[in-house]
Amino acid sequence: MTEKAFQDFYPDHMAHCYGCGRLNDMGHQIKSYWDGEESVCHFQPKPHHIAIPGYVYGGLLASLVDCHGTGTAAAAGYRAENRAMDTEPALRYLTASLHVDYLKPTPLGPVIEIRAKVKEVKGRKITIEEWIVVNGVTTVKGELVAVQVPDQMVQELLSQK
Repeated sequence: MTEKAFQDFYPDHMAHCYGCGRLNDMGHQIKSYWDGEESVCHFQPKPHHIAIPGYVYGGLLASLVDCHGTGTAAAAGYRAENRAMDTEPALRYLTASLHVDYLKPTPLGPVIEIRAKVKEVKGRKITIEEWIVVNGVTTVKGELVAVQVPDQMVQELLSQK
């Protein structure tokens, strides 16, 4: 992908998340993009992301759903306001609720595709429907409720710089 990922627009003071923070060298640094009305992210699990031999650890899968969902919520927030992701004030979302259903074991080795659709935008709250696909098979479904970072928290983060 040549376009900037949703996460590339996060301001520095909000770009440290283990799953999606571009400034976290030890994290996953996932990258999410629009693909029509869905968002998509690809992630290559490493051998240490193992649950049992041959399969991906479920906690990793949940974290991918979590961070792809909050990234999608941010992008949806900008879309709802009909503005570009590089405009101020920056929109950033945190997880209020995460539900994950493991449908089948996810094989370790192939690239994981995480897809999402915006289910609802309601003020500062956005609900995202998600699923993980590996080799054409949906192995995980999830739903995330994301809330916009409170202004007070943004001010606290900025004051720590």
